[in-house]
Amino acid sequence: MLTPIQNFLKQEAAGGILLFIFAILAIVLANTPLSTFYFDFLQTPGVVQIGSFSINKPLLMWVNDGLMAVFFMLVGMEVKRELLEGSLSSYQRAIFPAIAAIGGMVVPALIFILLNSTHPEYQQGWAIPMATDIAFALGVVALLGKRVPLPLKIFLLALAIIDDLGAIVVIALFFSHDLSPQAFLFAGFAVSVLFIMNRLKITALSAYGIVGIILWASVLKSGVHATLAGVIIGFCIPLNGKKGERPLDEFEHTLSPWSAFAILPLFAFCNAGVSLFGLGENAFTSTLSLGITFGLLVGKPLGIFAFSFIAVKLKIAKLSKGINFKQIFAVSVLCGIGFTMSMFLAGLAFGGESDGENVTALARLGILLGSGVSAILGYLLLKLSTRNQSISDTE
Repeated sequence: MLTPIQNFLKQEAAGGILLFIFAILAIVLANTPLSTFYFDFLQTPGVVQIGSFSINKPLLMWVNDGLMAVFFMLVGMEVKRELLEGSLSSYQRAIFPAIAAIGGMVVPALIFILLNSTHPEYQQGWAIPMATDIAFALGVVALLGKRVPLPLKIFLLALAIIDDLGAIVVIALFFSHDLSPQAFLFAGFAVSVLFIMNRLKITALSAYGIVGIILWASVLKSGVHATLAGVIIGFCIPLNGKKGERPLDEFEHTLSPWSAFAILPLFAFCNAGVSLFGLGENAFTSTLSLGITFGLLVGKPLGIFAFSFIAVKLKIAKLSKGINFKQIFAVSVLCGIGFTMSMFLAGLAFGGESDGENVTALARLGILLGSGVSAILGYLLLKLSTRNQSISDTE
């Protein structure tokens, strides 16, 4: 049981470092004379056409709508596996990280709304500070090695997975537009086929890939965000085959390196390039930037820790053996690293410019500030709270 978790954490650590490198590269390019080439690259057109059906999007949207669907498919598979046989497979295991995750979603959103109560044009960004970046957070934890107790790593992983579920629900409910009944019919047909394949325990991953592409294209045209197709596909991959195969584990093993070392770094490169030249001197004091920064830096740890503490004191949940509230607080600060999912939600909330101000850039600036400080502070707090942790406690 420990080996798959340790391997997963090790892989996510490497992916988190790569995410950081590509994010820094994007910021540098966006603020140098090379910025024109960088932004022109993001707008490189890409067209796929079959008969009268066509998808015409710039590179940025192919990454955000297309490649991120693969990431969400992995999220769907990870959630399914954890629900069936992992850290969320029982009430006792799931309740503590679930309560913590709820606090980590509600409080940041409230802080953002309060800070932007007089700016209705920013209100649709309330979901941005709700998210946690699994790759970055686990990458920071991995820097401390075996001194971090395994139950604490599992708590962080479960909390982040539930966080992603919350983000998926938010995307489905609040970021759908111009719904197409015809596309919904095609999507419904594809989902039905996937469901039947799951019930028949079909293990040919190529079959899921073909039907999945049809589902993705249908959802893209339906008005619901296309990444939700990835979640559905992930949930429909069977955990066990008829002859003892593990198709879900096989598919996850195949796609995880592509997600960690290609898709997420490319997403970071395409979305982290915030040009400070066009923001003006008030960018750092904008209520939009501050709402996101304080939502991640203050709201996340406050919500996660407060809800966790209250749940334990009311005996609704209990701490796992070998971890304490100092370590829970350190992890709650790390959860303020919202980078990937927050960037994604910012793109959905603010698709362009408003009144001459680049709202998306302001939102990304807030994400970079909040996530960066959360990473540094979370690392230091976790290092201090685990300094007396013996290696034997983590094995």
